[in-house]
Amino acid sequence: MDKPRVFVSRVIPEGGLELVHQACEAEVWPEEQPPPREKLLEKVRGVDGLLCLLTDKIDGELMDAAGPALKVISNFAVGYDNIDVPAATMRGIPVGNTPGVLTDTTADMAFALLMAAARRIAEGAEYVKADRWRTWGPKLLLGYDVHGATLGIIGMGRIGQAVARRATGFDMRVIYFDPYCDPDKAPFVDVGLRCELDDLLAESDFVSLHVPLAEDTYRLINAETLSRMKPTAVLVNTSRGPVVDSDALFDALEAGQIAYAALDVTDPEPLPGDHKLLTLSNCLVVPHIASASHATRTRMAVMAAENLLAGLRGERLPNCVNPEVFEGG
Repeated sequence: MDKPRVFVSRVIPEGGLELVHQACEAEVWPEEQPPPREKLLEKVRGVDGLLCLLTDKIDGELMDAAGPALKVISNFAVGYDNIDVPAATMRGIPVGNTPGVLTDTTADMAFALLMAAARRIAEGAEYVKADRWRTWGPKLLLGYDVHGATLGIIGMGRIGQAVARRATGFDMRVIYFDPYCDPDKAPFVDVGLRCELDDLLAESDFVSLHVPLAEDTYRLINAETLSRMKPTAVLVNTSRGPVVDSDALFDALEAGQIAYAALDVTDPEPLPGDHKLLTLSNCLVVPHIASASHATRTRMAVMAAENLLAGLRGERLPNCVNPEVFEGG
């Protein structure tokens, strides 16, 4: 019996890729950069399954280019704003993602960015590399205390709660804003005080973003919301780049309206090396690596492979974002 044909849009960790190769006739895009749109449209023609990344736009046009053989789309990510899920549902195609696995790893990174910004670690490292370190100075690279500070979490889902758990170890006061949070399904929110966004912005020493990219979160952090923050506040973003208005953030940082920003995600992404945010000493940017641990990325690869293979067998995906496609099946 012929193996199903699949396209994998980037080289993923071996633990997942091996599962795909064992069960499928798989073509894997070998380059570091994602396949250009025209190549992606070409490569999916006639495939039974697609394993894609956030960098790939998967819309109705691409699904139609793949043709009626396409049985499953598996996204190597928790988020799936790169996929037109309603278009997939309309075509009866299940869409898989990799939730839960990167919660703690991403929370680790959010807290690492928070601490790096608070204590100006990147600036300190550059100071030494530039051979500027001459002596111990009483006012050299003064930062902000994390212990005892107020942490405002916007989005109290899995990752937001994991960040809150870490904050308790530093005796931080935790407040949060999440209009969709059900306290009965978020057992850790009892350590934090639920409040309105305006109050969170005004009271927080650190603001950490943990929301999906949606219509109501696009540029949630903008000139107006930044103006409500403390001049000593630190903004941390490990969610999605477009949640923050990059131009407004630059203006706020340059003017001293807020003290610091630490970003794992940006808009645009990737951020060009000559982008104005990178000219600021009080803006730390890393290249979307919040989930980049060996164990987490391997588990993501395995989960993505398991979603793909289940869909090819006509079974329910272990992690499916549109389970309604299986209703009546």
